[in-house]
Amino acid sequence: MSSAPSLPAGPARSIPQWLQQLREHLPPLSSLGPFLALMAACIFFSFQSDRFLTGQNFSLILQQVMVVGVIAIGQTLIILTAGIDLSCGMAMALGSIVMTKFAVAHGMNPILAILCGVAVCMLIGFANGALVTLIKLPSFIVTLGTMNIIFAITQLYSGAQTVTDLPPVMLVLGNTFQLGQTNITYGTVLMVTLYLLTWLFLRETAPGRHLYAVGNNPEAARLTGIATSRVMIGVYTVAGMFYGIAALLSVARMGVGDPQAGGTDNLDSITAVVLGGTSLFGGRGIVIGTLIGVLIVGVFRNGLTLMGVPSVFQILVTGFLVILAVATDQLTHKKG
Repeated sequence: MSSAPSLPAGPARSIPQWLQQLREHLPPLSSLGPFLALMAACIFFSFQSDRFLTGQNFSLILQQVMVVGVIAIGQTLIILTAGIDLSCGMAMALGSIVMTKFAVAHGMNPILAILCGVAVCMLIGFANGALVTLIKLPSFIVTLGTMNIIFAITQLYSGAQTVTDLPPVMLVLGNTFQLGQTNITYGTVLMVTLYLLTWLFLRETAPGRHLYAVGNNPEAARLTGIATSRVMIGVYTVAGMFYGIAALLSVARMGVGDPQAGGTDNLDSITAVVLGGTSLFGGRGIVIGTLIGVLIVGVFRNGLTLMGVPSVFQILVTGFLVILAVATDQLTHKKG
């Protein structure tokens, strides 16, 4: 019995070259996901309120998130090294009190007072980094302790009183300029600029690539010749610089030095970083994703407010978003 003749094998299906190139240039799903979530949220709220899709409303969202947004840049750098910083909000509050008290109570030149406030935040970051790196203490415990210490110092130094009658130089970033029919603050422009500069630093420079390597595998990075201790201390110190800039933005936006500021900014910044797709395990994520995460939180809070939803439900929704983002990160890490 003869067997049926076999059909000639056809050519193997291959992915078209243009599609392959498109896939190579597209960001990974972990980075694209937050952007799609932001777009979905904007579309949803645009159907719920006629005021949502207006230039003035988007400018308001950016104003509301610019302080946390700059803090979240520093938080991203630390989380990329598999650390975490719970003291960022309190560091920002102390920086704002230092710069305003130096200018108002001690008559210091406003520019020099601002630099002193930023320097205090950087000193806090350096101390955190040294404790984490040199003494090998967990970043969670170190920054939890320094958070309480900084809070006490802020209250004692300020006398738990706001600082008013600030010099105009400290309020410049809260001023606006006209773009079409929309008023935009200089502070939001600074925030976006800082994100772009940090993205370029992490993407195009050797220190930026070293940061990813340390976060991915510290021991392997050390064996390749990277000074891991120097990288870690530098990351915490630079994060402190961003907290100091956020302190100036907070002063410019509120018009006072407020010792009660920053109470929830540590958790808000972590929320933004996680929603932006940066892995809590370190070594994976992009800072532009954090900006998207900040905007997701801002859009949800703004949209729910326009819908008349009580603030407690806004916090509830944010909590669900964080759990979803962390669960996705955990599953992705296990799969990897």
